[in-house]
Amino acid sequence: MRLEPAQPCQFGTGGDLFGLYHATSGSARSAVLMCPPLGQDMIRSHRVYRQLADALAQQGIAVLRFDYYGSGDSAGDSAELDWARCRTDMVTAAGELRARSGCTRLIGFGARLGGSIALNAATAARLSELLLWDPVLDGSQYVVALDALQDALRADPMRFGEPRTYEDAAGQWLGFPVGAGLRRQLDTWRAEPLPMPVRVFDSLPPTAAHDWNLLLGDAVNVTELPTAASWDELDRLEHAILSPDLIRAVGDYLRVAA
Repeated sequence: MRLEPAQPCQFGTGGDLFGLYHATSGSARSAVLMCPPLGQDMIRSHRVYRQLADALAQQGIAVLRFDYYGSGDSAGDSAELDWARCRTDMVTAAGELRARSGCTRLIGFGARLGGSIALNAATAARLSELLLWDPVLDGSQYVVALDALQDALRADPMRFGEPRTYEDAAGQWLGFPVGAGLRRQLDTWRAEPLPMPVRVFDSLPPTAAHDWNLLLGDAVNVTELPTAASWDELDRLEHAILSPDLIRAVGDYLRVAA
């Protein structure tokens, strides 16, 4: 199947959201909405998102990648990034994907906080199923982890001749500004089971504490990926997250299920 070039698009109120639509060469048999994570995770997983979108389009599955308001190529300043607005933007993006693809069955995909946003907005976006790659399920734990990484980065001798002051590093998570509002929103968010199929693609290292069934319920299905992703490794912060295992696993699953 010939791969069509991704089509840039602006949508939402005043065209303030930016996306890339990956069309199929014929009628799409289903569609996938790709919800990006935030901050460093978004930058590091960008290539995987693009590769996965291309692979799915070749399978006859339409895909929309997009940026939330205040992130990526969408309008808004980084300091305006807001959890509730991300949820609204995902619902808007789902409507855009339905209109472009002609599909009524939409599947959501999200990594890390992209998976969290997908969980939070799946019902409002009228998604049929969720595919989540190492999703964050407990916002308060994630805030603590990001604070610890930020403090380690502040004093990292490989990056700074002397530790940055707390004042210089305040209001940031790994090079990205974080507003007090977003921080509060994340700190109080916790995943809950959904009345739809959820499949987790797990590439977290064995040492990472995670119990997918605890917060997503016993109905969640888990696909273990053979290679661990380096989401929280400070010495790999500038390295892209590459996961051919994920691309292959998602493609194989949707080849049968979609």
